[in-house]
Amino acid sequence: MNDPTSFNKAENIVVHRVLDRARLRMLPQLFGSRTMRVESLVYDRMSEFVESYDGGYWEFYQLSNGGFYMAPRMPEVQVVVASNGFEGMLSADAAGITVCLFTYSHLAFEVEGDIFARHFHWLRAFALEHTEALQILAAID
Repeated sequence: MNDPTSFNKAENIVVHRVLDRARLRMLPQLFGSRTMRVESLVYDRMSEFVESYDGGYWEFYQLSNGGFYMAPRMPEVQVVVASNGFEGMLSADAAGITVCLFTYSHLAFEVEGDIFARHFHWLRAFALEHTEALQILAAID
């Protein structure tokens, strides 16, 4: 496994779905008192970027490099990011990665410390390996 404090990687990042029994502990372990803020921003961004989004169940994923993201259970969606002009179809997984990257970036400027900057870089490293890497990068540009 990669050193979770490093942004350089020597091997592919492995993704693990968080089991149902571990879900309730996951966000508080990662984000502490900021848990509700993280969840709220993720859901708000999805509503902002995906017109057809109306809530639902989200899967949680841990990354072997220390990262984390959430992705909704839904079919491929049309994503529109008005702030940068991106429009495109993304899988639910790629859409989840995209909104988590936006959330971590936003919180990196709002919250003292580097926890959200680290999560942004860990998730971005994984996004670079994703089959939809070009679309994700275009969406967050």
